[in-house]
Amino acid sequence: MIFKNLHKYKDEGLLFLRIGMGAMMMYHGAPKIMGGVEAWIKVGAAMKFLGITFAPAFWGFMAAASEFFGGLLIMLGLGTRLACFFVTITMAVAVTMKLATGGGLFGASQALENGIVYISLFISGPGIYSLDNKLAAAQRTTAKV
Repeated sequence: MIFKNLHKYKDEGLLFLRIGMGAMMMYHGAPKIMGGVEAWIKVGAAMKFLGITFAPAFWGFMAAASEFFGGLLIMLGLGTRLACFFVTITMAVAVTMKLATGGGLFGASQALENGIVYISLFISGPGIYSLDNKLAAAQRTTAKV
């Protein structure tokens, strides 16, 4: 069977997934980060669909930072699970906004699909080709000394 031994490459698959999804999340987050307070207020206004109407600039900045810096961390495999957690929350807010504004499942599908990927990365971890793994290995080595 041609696909019989692909399980040997699961860490390469996780690396490819992390780099691709992290880069795309950075791509979506960069204009929001660079847009400044006006952009952050606009993005943060989505929190009203969760009943949160205070500090839209703060929430918008947090969403933009989660997307841009979270994407970078996911690419590097550094703090991967924490980054995936924050990006997943951002995607959940995006899904809620799309559904509340009449976009339906079709309108919410990209954020929903991204959220599923980030939850999967949260569960699986970043794989061996990650800074998380390198740091954990260094810590194990130091602990033995």
